[in-house]
Amino acid sequence: MRSSSNKKQAYSESAFTLIEILVTVTIVAILAALALPALQRALQAGHTAESMSNLRQLAAANLAYAADHDGSFCPAQSPDNLLRWHGRRSSSGSPFDPTDGFLSPYLGRSRRVTTCPLFTDFVDTSASWELGAGGYGYNSAYIGGSYHSYFRPERVSNIPRATTTIMFTTSAFPSGGEVQEYAYTEPFRWIDPSGNLAGSLQPSTHFRANGKALVAWCDGRVTAEAPNSSGLDSHMIGWFGPEAENGYWNPRRSYSHRP
Repeated sequence: MRSSSNKKQAYSESAFTLIEILVTVTIVAILAALALPALQRALQAGHTAESMSNLRQLAAANLAYAADHDGSFCPAQSPDNLLRWHGRRSSSGSPFDPTDGFLSPYLGRSRRVTTCPLFTDFVDTSASWELGAGGYGYNSAYIGGSYHSYFRPERVSNIPRATTTIMFTTSAFPSGGEVQEYAYTEPFRWIDPSGNLAGSLQPSTHFRANGKALVAWCDGRVTAEAPNSSGLDSHMIGWFGPEAENGYWNPRRSYSHRP
């Protein structure tokens, strides 16, 4: 039979010392700290890929809409502003039903725009009046409408530079210290009834994909675009591309290629 002193000796030989435990905990903490940035980058990359897939779906839905409507893209909104590309509301102060917009029949079983997974860390849903657009903005100035009528969309056949004309972008609009959903991606300047460029607009393109904006072009491609030299505001909202003639928003600008 083992004596009590032998039991104590066996216990002391098998147990960890306090220093060993502290060293182990420190090593684990260091490894976790080293792994966290890589995990965050992987998560960001996954969310970016998912958001780009959402934009491809929107572009495909809009092209399918055009195929069913004599070649005309989806309208940005109805004349009474109750029906928009992403949903319908019963009055100007009511929330949008995201399953009953112009594009809803082309968005699969859900009939709604899939929310950008990168947007959830930014948007303040309590202050948003645009819920239902998913964090994406439509080129309403030139594709979903025109200077002739904000409610009359452009035809596919009238887009001479589909590969460099914006259809949708990741979008947002400031709301206090946060941002809210915004259903449109605004060009640099608004257009008067004669078709001339007028005063400046506030940007709504959101560069939330690791400092880049995600863009669906009129040919259905999706790319990530860096901001131009004007930079970004504190909400990561700004512009990309050249400003002349409203840049890549305008399909009938005089230049055709991206620099």
